[in-house]
Amino acid sequence: MSVSATDISIKKVENSRLSQVDFSNIQFGKIYSDHMLICNYEDGQWKQPEIMPFHNLTLSPATTFFHYGQAIFEGIKAYKGPDGEPLIFRPRDNWRRFNKSAVRMAMPEIPEDIFIEGLKALIKLDENWIPATEDTALYIRPFMVATDEFIGVKTAEKFSFMIITSPAGPYYSKPVSIYVQDQYVRAFPGGIGFTKAAGNYGMSMYPTQEIKKMGYDQILWTDGFEHKYVQEIGTMNVFFVIGDTVITPDIKHDTILAGVTRDSVLALLREKGMKVEERTLSIDEIADAYKAGELKEAFGTGTAASIAPIASLTYHDVTMQLPPVETWETANYLKKTLANIRYGRVADTHNWVVKA
Repeated sequence: MSVSATDISIKKVENSRLSQVDFSNIQFGKIYSDHMLICNYEDGQWKQPEIMPFHNLTLSPATTFFHYGQAIFEGIKAYKGPDGEPLIFRPRDNWRRFNKSAVRMAMPEIPEDIFIEGLKALIKLDENWIPATEDTALYIRPFMVATDEFIGVKTAEKFSFMIITSPAGPYYSKPVSIYVQDQYVRAFPGGIGFTKAAGNYGMSMYPTQEIKKMGYDQILWTDGFEHKYVQEIGTMNVFFVIGDTVITPDIKHDTILAGVTRDSVLALLREKGMKVEERTLSIDEIADAYKAGELKEAFGTGTAASIAPIASLTYHDVTMQLPPVETWETANYLKKTLANIRYGRVADTHNWVVKA
């Protein structure tokens, strides 16, 4: 089906909740905008998308995704441009990745027009929910769940695609402390580590809970075979500046999410003429670089986190303390450059920004 903005059924709220929101004190993922989009898949085809007031769902206890985990999602952000116009960062890349997740999870691919036109119409309707201050945005959460009312192990036949939005401030308010995990495993080759499937995050909850009790913010996962090759952090991809080279784990084994921010960072670094390597990287190499004084910076990248400096890495009983963030060149350059593009303050030479 082909969808334009005029094809989308829209039912507006009678009274907006916008006046109840304190935009000077936004907690990530706590407040939701007035409207949501829903599009159902039945009988082998997608139905007409609808935008309606944000509301709770009524579902059977036998609904498939409750039991068998057929659930995927994405994360996108919209920013307020200089003229107040909503600017959405790289939504088509998220649409493509969403469909990669869908294929791996035996779910129907969502057509581009439903995803993009539906998203744009929703953002335009709720554009006043986009915060206007630095380091803020409207976080956009597209997701799909299997909705058969059947508790048998089989691929579902009915699905619901939805988009909800939430005004957001910084995901991390300060540089993060990272625990290098070599007991629990996030992903193996042949698994679903490259998808944004709900189960990927569910299995990380217990190990993350345990390291938070120890005083750390997040886990840096290692491979499942030797437990020494770094993969990604729980909420983001990871980069290391060793000497004059920026290194990030490669994604060729499908154990690491192909981050949109990760891809943006790689493009900006290469444009700047910096030495960049995507390759296998062991925690031992990182530790050796630290001992030699060559580990200059470490940072995470992601839609929610943007550029998140890493204050320290702890591996076994050794803590690698990074230099003060104020002295960093690479991460600070990337954060400023990405912000200028996202907020429309510079020319978008990459065609990354989409207007709602």
